[in-house]
Amino acid sequence: MNKGDLVTLNVERYAFEGKGIAKIDGESNPEYSDSDSFIVFVNGAYPGDKVSAKIKKIKKSYAEAVTQEILSPSPKRVKPRCKYFGTCGGCKQQDLEYEQQIAYKQEQVEDIFKHNGGFSDFEIEKILHSENVFFYRNKMEFSFSDMQWLTEKEMETEIRKNFVLGLHVPNVYDKILDIDECFLQSEVSTGILNFTRDFFQQRQSTIYNTKTHTGYLRNLVIRQSQNTNDLMINLVTSEGNETLLKEYVSEITSRFPKITTIVNNINKKKSSVAVGEYEIVYHGSGYIYDKIGDHRFRISANSFFQTNTIQAEKLYTIALEYAELMGDETVYDLYSGAGTITIYVSKFAKEVYGFEAVESSIFDANANLEINEVKNVKFFQADLYKSFLPFTKTLPKPDVIILDPPRSGMHKNTVDDVLQLSPEKIVYVSCNPTTQVRDIQLMVEAGYKLIKIRPVDMFPHTYHIENVALLKK
Repeated sequence: MNKGDLVTLNVERYAFEGKGIAKIDGESNPEYSDSDSFIVFVNGAYPGDKVSAKIKKIKKSYAEAVTQEILSPSPKRVKPRCKYFGTCGGCKQQDLEYEQQIAYKQEQVEDIFKHNGGFSDFEIEKILHSENVFFYRNKMEFSFSDMQWLTEKEMETEIRKNFVLGLHVPNVYDKILDIDECFLQSEVSTGILNFTRDFFQQRQSTIYNTKTHTGYLRNLVIRQSQNTNDLMINLVTSEGNETLLKEYVSEITSRFPKITTIVNNINKKKSSVAVGEYEIVYHGSGYIYDKIGDHRFRISANSFFQTNTIQAEKLYTIALEYAELMGDETVYDLYSGAGTITIYVSKFAKEVYGFEAVESSIFDANANLEINEVKNVKFFQADLYKSFLPFTKTLPKPDVIILDPPRSGMHKNTVDDVLQLSPEKIVYVSCNPTTQVRDIQLMVEAGYKLIKIRPVDMFPHTYHIENVALLKK
């Protein structure tokens, strides 16, 4: 087998990250008849598909391929709603029935824990569906560019725009897919996107170029509360322009009166991040508010907040259920962010301590304590890649530790700290079951037992999955 070969594949199973798994079909590909056990991971294919695929990478025991043509589709395929599907990388599984997406996610989490982790004696609860499969995000980040990524249809016209506002395509950083609709946030969000593009294009505003590092416009970030009526526009630019921004604010708030605040983040750095070194508030308070359960949270332009608010409440409810709090426990919350989980569980515990590395998140967390008048919570800014134990010397030992680390999982130093504190229960919330299993293996080796897990779908039409796990001594 060589890179670039076209092979016919019958896809049999589903792999993590949304790829199909096939074996070389000796009947359809006689030249590979001696390689029946050779596995091919196929991008763009689902179990039940028969596809023609091009080999992209070859390893000793497997190959990777990309679907070129679907010869016979799986009966679980559906027509995608979005016209940008297949080019934009945001909703890679929009062409698959939602119930089947859920079934594959459940299967994947089970497979990771049983085969990767080697766990067997534990309970696997049924995955929690997302209440909304479209318009479920509370935040969208769009990019300006003077380089357009062309769809196949646009290639036929050979007309390339030099002023676009939209989304990145996978693995492409210097070009942007210009979009005029998106089903991830809301119809109002789409309206703001299109108005913003037209406004600045009509005024011949310059766009920041990542190669020359010149130009004005960088990002448009829209944050929209799902349990209140708040809506924020955050325009990220390379410099200030008060006259232009005031004109923009006047016109867009007149067109979209639902907008409650508008801020301008100034990012003078070369790095392409939608975060400024400072910000100017042009309309409203500079914050929006949203609710999770009985609690109200303040969200600034650069705050971390769970992207699917409605599902976040369900996720936290499962974490709270797993913690089995009776009201007299001391709880530690690691990677506490803006304090959402910390505050959510606070009324069910005696005291809760949150540990977070990012200074701005600690600022937001303390503001949220005041807003909710919570008295039994305290936050500490601690580097969780080193050790947070020095902060615990004057604190009571935890009965329960709740963990919600980034996709990379926990640093081994943090795992060691948790094991040294030796809580009765550990509730591990993760957005990456693979790194979650790796960390849980270390805990089990140190004397903990995995009791149960439950996956939660936060991001329909993607392969991403959250998972909650309970461990006890």
